[in-house]
Amino acid sequence: MSKYEPLWKYVIETCGEELVLSFEEIERITGFPIDHAFLQYKKELTLRGFAVKKISMKEKSVRFVRCG
Repeated sequence: MSKYEPLWKYVIETCGEELVLSFEEIERITGFPIDHAFLQYKKELTLRGFAVKKISMKEKSVRFVRCG
């Protein structure tokens, strides 16, 4: 199981067409701060019908979208 599984589950259950979560919200969901490894793990979300559209370091947020 992926360390980001709680986040993927949250995105799938919460996201309509688009969802923006702050780094702080992601930390609350996963139990740890987002880190560089997120770039590798984000590919797992594509297999579930969603994608990471944008990671904003300035706004400290991640934008998720439904694929297709």
